Amino acid sequence: MNQTQNKRKTIAIDMDGVLANVEPQLVKYYNKYYGASLTLETIQGMSGAEAFPKDAPTRYMLNQPGFFRDLEVMPGAIDAVRQLMKDYEVYVVSAATEFPLSLFEKYEWLREHFPFIDWRHIVLCGDKSIISTDYMIDDYCKNLDVFKGKTLMFHAYHNTTLHHHFRVRSWSEVVDWFEIEKKQDNPMKADAKDA
Repeated sequence: MNQTQNKRKTIAIDMDGVLANVEPQLVKYYNKYYGASLTLETIQGMSGAEAFPKDAPTRYMLNQPGFFRDLEVMPGAIDAVRQLMKDYEVYVVSAATEFPLSLFEKYEWLREHFPFIDWRHIVLCGDKSIISTDYMIDDYCKNLDVFKGKTLMFHAYHNTTLHHHFRVRSWSEVVDWFEIEKKQDNPMKADAKDA
């Protein structure tokens, strides 16, 4: 078997809205800082600027200490990432440089919740168009649209009306999708396993 056949495929996984459940935090901070009464239900189908209009010009809440550090983990994410790492090289890729405070907070958040991801597999960047893994899981089409590999769009309030990437609504759907992908990549091995 040559080196190319031995090489594992790679997955780029976004943080905010994919590993980290950012929607409740956005609503909480917006209501706190602007005296609003938003709910998760009222922002569905809106862009960020539509859902949080008072914050849109400055993005004040995203620059507050603790915003990124205190995010909840997306349900099922930890176990799913562990499972994917058995067969794939997994990289966490997050656009962080737009919000400088987030760089350290995101790194600390990953160390707490995903300590099994090596620091070499954490990419905190500005523009994700430089990413060239085999797969990308992200909630923003602006990142998926320029990606050259296979894409999974993680369901979020701002992408509910978009349908040009394969949508996954949970981490269990992600794992199921990759199980099918593995069988398609290696049908002989899948047939032997099923026999």
